[in-house]
Amino acid sequence: MLVGYLGPEGTFSHQAAVTSPGSDGLELVALTTIHDVVMAVENGDVERGLVPIENSIEGAVNVTLDALALEAPSVSIVGEVIHPISQCLIAPAAIPLERVEAVVSHPQPIAQCARFIRESLPNARVMTAASTSEAVRLVAEHGPGWVALGPRLAAAHHSCVVLREGVEDQAGNETRFVWLAQTAELPTDRAAGWTTAVRAIDHFGVVAIGGSWKTAMVFWGTGSGSPGWLVDCLSELSARGVNMTRIESRPLKLGLGEYMFFIDCEGRADGPELSAALSALQAHTKVLRVLGSFPAA
Repeated sequence: MLVGYLGPEGTFSHQAAVTSPGSDGLELVALTTIHDVVMAVENGDVERGLVPIENSIEGAVNVTLDALALEAPSVSIVGEVIHPISQCLIAPAAIPLERVEAVVSHPQPIAQCARFIRESLPNARVMTAASTSEAVRLVAEHGPGWVALGPRLAAAHHSCVVLREGVEDQAGNETRFVWLAQTAELPTDRAAGWTTAVRAIDHFGVVAIGGSWKTAMVFWGTGSGSPGWLVDCLSELSARGVNMTRIESRPLKLGLGEYMFFIDCEGRADGPELSAALSALQAHTKVLRVLGSFPAA
């Protein structure tokens, strides 16, 4: 099975892929950006993709949400994995922190380590890279004066040294990654009028019945500018005993004040309570898409 991930080797996405249960024997394909991973699944270039969607410090990974909602209608979330994140300060060779001229990383680690950068590297220029492993590669090529934020695996891969470990601003840093597959590969149920891929399988296509499940959805609506519209939408879930575990809003990219809403909730989309809630929710929305139902991590 071909699996796309945010490369190159040594990224946290790479770590999550190789340590995920059932990942033995996968053929991993390193891609340049998160958007590239989502679109590789959409276009059928890979059979599965693994992308970060949420971090315990910095919150949602917006590029993942936007790509799933607006650019990849044939892609569904079919699994999730929660991976611990320990950010290391990495350099080509040992160097005092006061001699650091620039710190390089993906925007997410930079945000996760913002306080550390302010307090320990106040004079360093902050630069972004496409991934943590790419940041370490750039630092290794530049030589003394530049440091990167990233995983220990990337330091070893590029023959660099770890100056400090655990430089994230909060302990217990974790990222939730989601497995993606083409909806066309999965059983579907459109009887209720909303689009979803269901679901007797896990992220590798293995029958997965029982245990805790989660459903992710996105919606936006004709009445979104009216008072109480979002409350009415959420009431369709609560009235049927559906527990919402996460909500995010993102610009719909159609002008100020236009938003789409991402919700995670407990249960399978084809379960009686959630299925009824989705059918009722459709009456309030212009677009309602179930991004996937999958075994909860």
